[in-house]
Parts: sequence; C-alpha cells; structure tokens
Amino acid sequence: WETCWFKVELSIPPAWAGREVHFVWESDGEGMVWRDGQPVQGLTKEGEKTSYILTRSLKESEPHSLTLYVELACNGLFGAGKGSMIAPPDPDRRVTLSKAELVVFNRDVYELLVDLEILLDMAQLLGEENQRSFQALYTANQMVNVCDVMDPSTFPAARDLAAAIFSQRNGESQHTLHAVGHCHIDSAWLWPYEETVRKCARSWVTVVHLMEHNPELTFACSQLGLIPELWQAQQFEWVRSCYPGLYARIQDFVAKGQFIPVGGTWVEMDGNLPSGESMVRQFLQGQRFFQEQFGHICSEFWLPDTFGYSAQLPQLMRGCGIRRFLTQKLSWNLVNSFPHHTFFWEGIDGSQVLTHFPPGDSYGMQGRVEEVLKTVKNNKDKGRVNHSAFLFGFGDGGGGPTQKMLDRIKRMSDTDGLPRVQISTPDQLFSVLEKESSQLCTWVGELFLELHNGTYTTQAQIKKGNRECERILHDVEVLSTLAVARDREFQYPASQLQRLWRFLLLNQFHDVLPGSCIQLVVEDALQYYTEIRRAGAQLQEEAVQALCRDLLQPEAQSPQSTLVLNTLPWERTEVISRPGPDGAETLALVTVPSMGYAPVQEPLVPPQPVAVRKQEDGSITMENGVISVCLDTMGHLTSLRLLDSGRSSVPDGWYANQFALFDDVPLYWDAWDVMDYHLQTRKPVTTLLKPLEITQAGGLRGSVRFSLQVGKSSTLTQEIILDATCPYLRFLTQVEWKEAHKFLKVEFPVQVRSTNATYEIQFGHVQRPTHWNTSWDWARFEVWAHKWLDLSEHGFGVALLNNCKYGASAHRNILSLSL
Repeated sequence: WETCWFKVELSIPPAWAGREVHFVWESDGEGMVWRDGQPVQGLTKEGEKTSYILTRSLKESEPHSLTLYVELACNGLFGAGKGSMIAPPDPDRRVTLSKAELVVFNRDVYELLVDLEILLDMAQLLGEENQRSFQALYTANQMVNVCDVMDPSTFPAARDLAAAIFSQRNGESQHTLHAVGHCHIDSAWLWPYEETVRKCARSWVTVVHLMEHNPELTFACSQLGLIPELWQAQQFEWVRSCYPGLYARIQDFVAKGQFIPVGGTWVEMDGNLPSGESMVRQFLQGQRFFQEQFGHICSEFWLPDTFGYSAQLPQLMRGCGIRRFLTQKLSWNLVNSFPHHTFFWEGIDGSQVLTHFPPGDSYGMQGRVEEVLKTVKNNKDKGRVNHSAFLFGFGDGGGGPTQKMLDRIKRMSDTDGLPRVQISTPDQLFSVLEKESSQLCTWVGELFLELHNGTYTTQAQIKKGNRECERILHDVEVLSTLAVARDREFQYPASQLQRLWRFLLLNQFHDVLPGSCIQLVVEDALQYYTEIRRAGAQLQEEAVQALCRDLLQPEAQSPQSTLVLNTLPWERTEVISRPGPDGAETLALVTVPSMGYAPVQEPLVPPQPVAVRKQEDGSITMENGVISVCLDTMGHLTSLRLLDSGRSSVPDGWYANQFALFDDVPLYWDAWDVMDYHLQTRKPVTTLLKPLEITQAGGLRGSVRFSLQVGKSSTLTQEIILDATCPYLRFLTQVEWKEAHKFLKVEFPVQVRSTNATYEIQFGHVQRPTHWNTSWDWARFEVWAHKWLDLSEHGFGVALLNNCKYGASAHRNILSLSL
C-alpha cells in the first residue's frame, strides 16, 4: 500500500503541431496524474485507462514543455493479492512500470476500429436468421475494401459506410436501455479503508474529465464513503476535505445533472445484519448529507452488491422518502433464478417500493453489443415494461466509464437490430417504469441471496463488536435523553454521538460487517469498535451522573445501596452482580422500572431459590420454580421443562446444547460461502477436557461449567447459568478457535412440531420453512437472524437467543446457531 511519486518532464516536438498528443503510462499499480497541483486523470491498466490527453490538437500557443507528477500506488484495481483475485495481500509483491511514453494518437484510426468492432459484433451475435447481421458483415467487408491503411484520406469514406448502418433507426416498439455511467467502489475489501480514499479520487477525476468533453455523459455515484483520519465522513466528504478542487468540479456537474448522487445511505451497508436502528441511521446520515451538500435527498435506494435484503427495508425506505430500489445481486443465486427484473417489493408491513434489477445482471457493463443483447434477452418482465437499466463502467475496485464505452454506446443509440441505448439518469429510468407499472408483479418478503451464507458468521469479533456497539449507543441515547429531561444544564452529546454512529455505520459496509475483507480491514474495524466502547462508556457515565446526581451523593448512599438502571422499555426483575461491603461480588434480585432506575438496598427474596443437585451418574439438575433442567457430564442438555406446563422441551434420547463441527470447503468464495454439502460432514464434538462441575450451588443463582476439545487444536469452555425467577437458561461460551476450514455450530433439538420457524429481523420478524420441500426451501439451509429464533406450535414453543451471532438454521425440529 506504499506510494511512489514520479516527476515527469515532457517536451513535445514542434513537428507534432496540430496532432493529438497523449502521455502513455502503463504499470500494474494504480496511478494518478497531477498537473499544476491538481489531480487530472486516474491511471489503471485493469480499468483501460493508460493515457492522459495532453492536447487534442497541438497549437503553437500551447506549452510544448511541461511537468507532470504521477502518484503510483503499490496495488492494482483489486488490491495486492497473488494468484487469485481474492487472495490475501502479498507482502513481497512488486509493482512494475512497463511504459512511460509521449505519443501521437490517431483519432481517425481509433474511430474506425470502434466502428468495425460494433459491426463485427452485430454480424456475429445477431444470428443468421437476422438480416441485420449480414448487412453489418457486408458493410464491414466494404470498409476493409475501401480503406487503405497507408492512405488516411480513405478513412472518411470507410467511416461513412459504418455511419449509414448506425443511422438506420429502430421502430417505436424497440426496448430502450437507460445507460448510466457507474463506478462501484467498495469502501474496504481487498484494500484498506485508506486506499479507498485514493480510489475515489482516481475514479471521480476521470469521470469529471470525461464529462468536460462529453456533455451528455451521466454518472450515478452511490456512496458517501470513506472515513478519513479525523473520523468524520465518507467518500464524498473525504474528497471534499482532501481534494477541494476536484470536489468543486463535482459540485458543478451535480448542479448540471450529470454527476448524480444516488443511494440515500451513509455507506452501501450489509442488507441483513445491521439492526433496525442502524439502518435508520444509515438513511438519516446519508439523506442529511445529500440535502446539505446537494440541496435534495435521494429518491432511489442504490445497493447493488450486498448479500441479500431484509424484508424490513421497504418500510424503512418509504419512511426515509425513498420509493425506488436498484440492485442486481440476486442474479448471483446459486440455486434458483429470481423470477423478475422489474417488480414491486413489499415489506413486512405492506410498504411497497418499485424495484429494478438491471437485466444484464451487472453494474459494470462496457458498452458492448453482446451486453445490450443480453440485457433484452434476459429481461424477465418483457411485455410488462419496455425499459431497463444499463450501468457501464469498471467497478468494485473503482475505475468507472471510459471514452471507448461512450463511443460504443453512441453508435448503438438508435440502430436497427439492436435495442435503443440512450444516455439517461436513474430518475428518468424509474419515472418511465412508474408509468409502465400497471402490470408489474409483487414480491412479498425478504430478497434472500442463495450464496454467501457464510458471511453471517465469518469474523466473529466483528459480529460481536457490531452488536455490542449498537447496544452501547442505544443505552447512551436513552440515558442522555432522560438526563436532558431531568437536568436542564445537561448538554445532549449530539456531536459525540454522531461521530460514534459514523464509526459504526462505516463498519457496516457490505464487505466489513460480513467479514469478507482482508486482515488489515478487520484490524481497522476492531479499532473503531474499541473507540465506540471507550467513548460510549464515558458518555454513559456522564449521563448517569446528571440523571441520578442526588442519589449518587455520598450522603445519599448507604453501604448496601446500589443504583440499577434499565434501558429497555419494560419492567425487569433479574439477578444482578454487585460489589459487597468487602469488595467481593455478591448477587441480588432486583426490580427496575421500564426506561428507568431504582436504588436497591434490600434485595428481593425469590419465591423459590435455585436448587442445584448432582446425581450419582455425574449429571446435574437445576430448578428455580419456573423451569427445571438436567445436564449430563458432557454439558448436554438432556431435559428442559417448563414447570407450569409439565412439558419437556427436549425429545427423549436427544441431546440439546450439542456442539458439532463441519468441514468448510466452499467452491470458491472462502470467507463468503458455506455450501449445502457441508451438512454431510457433521461430527459431534465429543472430546471432554473437564467434566461438568458445579460452580455456584444455588440460591439466587446456580451454575455449572465444563470444557471440550474442538477439532485438533481448539478448546471450548461453557458456563451454564440458571437464575432465580428466570424463565430461560443462559450459556456463556468461550472458544479458543484455531481451526482452518471448519465450521462450529451448537444444536438444540426440541419437542415442537411446526412447518415454519420465526426469526427476528429489524423491527420485526420473518418466518421460514423448517422443511426442504422445494429448491427455494433447501437453498435456505443457512439463514440469518438477529437476537432470536423460535420454533412454536399452538400453546408451546422454544426460543434460542444470542448476544452476538447471526448465522442460524431450523431444520425440522433442530434449532442451530452458527458460532
């Protein structure tokens, strides 16, 4: 990720007067040309940008000698891996500069070659049954006959032959492709956050340069972006602070309607794992930024590359002023082909948004004949609508549109035999789709991606950090709001909270929270979580001091008094741990009101203390008057009874709390995928290191502990806790994980029969089948959930809760949590 700077002194020969002169630069590292202190051109061999135009027609008045600087990054468009695109960075990788030249560019030859390319593609791809393929072929043949490569005066006649074909127009019923420049830049993936800063500048300055010479070009920019060293903003904001000249040019083209901010969120976040409140904040921060910087909010939600889409998103979109949605990721489905490209998507509350998947199944088209034909052929809603999106430009690692892409599109704008291709905008596309929408179908519920199921579990520390920090920010806001109501002098920490929220929102980018990024990004993300925890604890302490100042005065406290806060919206009675008079931890049963606090001096006496008994066979039973449990020496849960019902939750002869290890060898996307065949490799974890033993003997709390060996090198220690009056059993699990290409789960078979299990999502829940009747069912062998999944029948059910996991499944009667 190092940077090299080259000073390039150029002297253009006077004999080149009237010629178009380029500075050619080829290297396997990304570069940027600087001129007069400003960035002017990105250079990326993989993105087909290897030259900077010095002059389109050298005039005597123009400077013939000048100095450029080239900033060269020691990484390519897709990072610095070796051998495979998704390989980790290679510390020994060397970047080579292979060409640095001053050249004359023959524009006439270039235009001829583009003409021939389009004609030959038409001849090859339109098919023998289409007369246009023969017309294109014979025209290309005539051009070759007319053109003498040694005599430039013959070039115009050859070009006229091509122009005659391109100018033959389509009929009115022809399908129209709305071509929009695009440059998907992952805020972090195979490169760290900081490299994205330069990727934005390289890509966007190239787009602006293209717009200056192609006033028809439009460009949809879908992310706010990347956090800078001051931790205050994303891609647009970063460019604004570090490349002010470029940002001013971007603002000019935004005002002209060419450079079009889309998206509506702070980053292109993961579509499944962020909490409901986090998703609201993504829209809040994004829409506010668009309003402040560009004078309007986004009407389209643009999320082309995340790994599935929660059924709650339509309601959140509508609540944030968005009625339109664009993505294409479901074209990656491994099992079932999604049945629509243009449709209404309905969320769990009935909210609907007009949704469009570009039928070419890509956001990185290059303007080729093959791509426009595929876009029409693929379209699964032909007849219902007659317009679709065509997003062109190199992406993922940046790059964006090129002049050649634009020149291809110009030739195909309205050419008989090809779909009509017009430079357009997202608003123009969706406006015409809205007019044509009367016959569109409706898809209800989540847009589940049948791929990348492993991202619900990969990088456990990132998953835990996200959930913990969401809770911390919730608690700080609750307590600070109560403090404002209680103490007029208390200043609500709005700016501090915005800073911490932006940390969290950045880490919810769709290659960071899923864990599908390089180690360097993981390390950055964990540092951001550490900062949220540190600053959040300080803000929480300040809010509590303001909220409960009277109760915290020394004279108001007794040695046995404890102040307990509850930031959840219901009254809670729970066992807590608090320091005793001698400093040792003691337990107390307390009741605290909803969204409130209570000083506790005399703890409550439970109606029935927890009883813990060890049996002759080494098993242990625990009971608290609400539930009773039995555990064997391996820590298996062999019985779980709800005493009022008298019904056991664990089937006879089955083990709950059963750890199982699976092989994890996907077809390609290692950090992303777990394949269905992994289920055939299940091995129960059976190696006991420390048998079950009692750690707390009852009263307010009973607990037991045991340890297992997992795989060849890993260990697992678990404490199982039952508190007085508590209707659930807690499992505190510590894993020292040293396995490679293995997948650890914990399973809970339950004595409940239902064809559907229920999973928590953002502000609601969804139901998914527990059977594999159809390919749509078994493609969901591994799904995501938030804090709980539940299997219930009439009058009885069992729920499995967690505090930091997302991968789960419920097949028949087995609830499984991926660890």
